[in-house]
Amino acid sequence: MTTTTMIDGSDLSHGKDGPQLDHPHTNRKLRALVTLPPVQHSASTSISVPTLPPQGVFVTGDKEVDAVLWLRDVIRTGDPTLISKALEAAKLIKTPLKDIADRYRNYLVAKNPGNWTAAFATLGFDDLEGLAKTSVEKLTRQHEARARFGDTLHDDTPAELFAIEALAGLKPSKNFGELDERQVDKRFLANPDLMPNTLNDCLYELAYWHDLYWLRNAFGCCDPGPQAYARERFVFRSLANIPARTKHEALAVYQYLKDRDGMDEAETDGILLNLIGGQP
Repeated sequence: MTTTTMIDGSDLSHGKDGPQLDHPHTNRKLRALVTLPPVQHSASTSISVPTLPPQGVFVTGDKEVDAVLWLRDVIRTGDPTLISKALEAAKLIKTPLKDIADRYRNYLVAKNPGNWTAAFATLGFDDLEGLAKTSVEKLTRQHEARARFGDTLHDDTPAELFAIEALAGLKPSKNFGELDERQVDKRFLANPDLMPNTLNDCLYELAYWHDLYWLRNAFGCCDPGPQAYARERFVFRSLANIPARTKHEALAVYQYLKDRDGMDEAETDGILLNLIGGQP
């Protein structure tokens, strides 16, 4: 995760290591709630050192396809030393990896007749460099997640528990499983001590939700619960209602929308109009 330095020089730590802005309007109680636990290497559950996957496992019967499948398993360990050796070994394969990927695709299609998804299982099969990059990033996230949460990574955080309690009794819609926005807004507005006071408060909390699930997803797909998602969307909507205190704060929100592909959200027009009208 990266720390974002605001245009005015202030620092938004993405909810990681505690509130760092010194401003009288900052909601410090909210910041404390939506801050990830600090890194505690000594208290974390260590992740075992990746070991070399076993060789000699024939998957397809095609020696070159099976060799690449094994190299991909080695790369997925995320261990830089093992990855380096795997990439060097891949250079010794004379057949272009694209051709090997085609053979693997043909094998899967023949083995799974009528299953059209089999043809897509080899997408990126020949991109070992890309796999190496994502594997290293994934292992890095896993280490950080363990260092911050130990064995409680998937337990509800205080922020999630607050959202669950605040929205108790609300039922998700049958169509998309989301909670009614008007009811959600009413519930959260009834907790003024945990309302974002500034746009920077909003950005800080939005970064917290992003980082929390970014870490959890390093161990597999992990979507937020309906209450946590409702809180995240409530804070995003709040960007349209809280006036910008400075031009720099307005620009930070605009940059957030650009960086997070938020320009096409339903609330974006209202947020942009708020930024224009909210500047002193």
